[in-house]
Amino acid sequence: MTKSRIAAVDVGNDAVKANFGKLESELYIPNVVARDLEDRPVIGIEELDDKEPLDNIHIRVHSPALQENNAIYRVGNLAAKSDNSTELDPGSSKSEEDQTLVMLFTSLALDAVAGKDAQSSKNSVVEANYTLGTGLPLREVKEGKDVGYRSQLLGSVHQVEFLVTPKYQGMKVNIKFDEVKVYPEGFAAYVNLVMDNDLNIINKDLIDKQILIQDIGGLSTDIAVIRNRNVDDDKAQGFNLGVAESLEQIRDEILTKHGVELDSRRDVVDIITRKNDRHHIMVRGSRTSVHDITDRILLELAKKQYRFLRNVWQKNSQSEICYFVGGGSAVLKEYIKTLNNKLDGFNIDFFEDENESIWMMANAYYKLISDYIRKTEPVQNKKEDKKEKAPSK
Repeated sequence: MTKSRIAAVDVGNDAVKANFGKLESELYIPNVVARDLEDRPVIGIEELDDKEPLDNIHIRVHSPALQENNAIYRVGNLAAKSDNSTELDPGSSKSEEDQTLVMLFTSLALDAVAGKDAQSSKNSVVEANYTLGTGLPLREVKEGKDVGYRSQLLGSVHQVEFLVTPKYQGMKVNIKFDEVKVYPEGFAAYVNLVMDNDLNIINKDLIDKQILIQDIGGLSTDIAVIRNRNVDDDKAQGFNLGVAESLEQIRDEILTKHGVELDSRRDVVDIITRKNDRHHIMVRGSRTSVHDITDRILLELAKKQYRFLRNVWQKNSQSEICYFVGGGSAVLKEYIKTLNNKLDGFNIDFFEDENESIWMMANAYYKLISDYIRKTEPVQNKKEDKKEKAPSK
């Protein structure tokens, strides 16, 4: 029997962040896909196998969980360069989109083939068993969509075939799940705030406080109300508004005003958050500010996010602090801080390390699924011992 490997995967609207094994491996893949043909031209002077696999993911995915089975995709950076690339649409449910599953399966398949000898593995099938920790927006969990999502993954074999992909061309990965845990994203953020990888309490000041966690994603915003170390399901709220729509608006306005077409929302995020030349692009070889566009659109979004915070805090007046997490928070941090200083002056906090905020969910899923394994392993070992000791008939 193939040994089960830990996978903690956050299929974020901006990118997939995944931790594997005993944290010896991680993956970051932009959440962009593009339908493609089986054979794609490889342009450049390098041989295919000299290229970087993560920049050239080209796969066929077979799974009974998919609405469109056996479809061929470019994924991540390769997809972002395509004219027909797609990112998740505002208003869509993460648990009901093929793209969510394609990104999940891709990350697992890349982990399964990592380090394998390309030549000896040509046309081979890799059997990969995973114990998965992942999550869905609070709104979808409250609607019970986590149950259907989990059942789609369990009990079936999901196959990823690498087509014109460096190092892995011709390889197939059969993915099976021994267990799948789907956590509400707001609670996962709380776990990451207060516990280390062994689930020891590292932030005792927060453990018994009533706190809010505002998770701003690409397509949605969740505000979790944490009291007595649990999410208050009745008080928690989800909103169908993230940063994706605003990023698309910025893309459109940059194209209209400057004639520059950015590949994806990821490019817009990079312009807004990078250390040097922030809010600048190159136009016909000249460094050009787009601050007038980004500032106006992001301030408008920050006002809406602040309204969410104000409304939830009014209904939970004994809350002591609100933590802003998620990739959207990194984009809106300065705007929300400025608004808060001018207006209500709530006790709010952001993670100064943007990378920590972006990886928060994947890290939390890793802690939670590792704890689940620790608690179930003794039970499993006892069952195995009983089998061995049972007299033969």
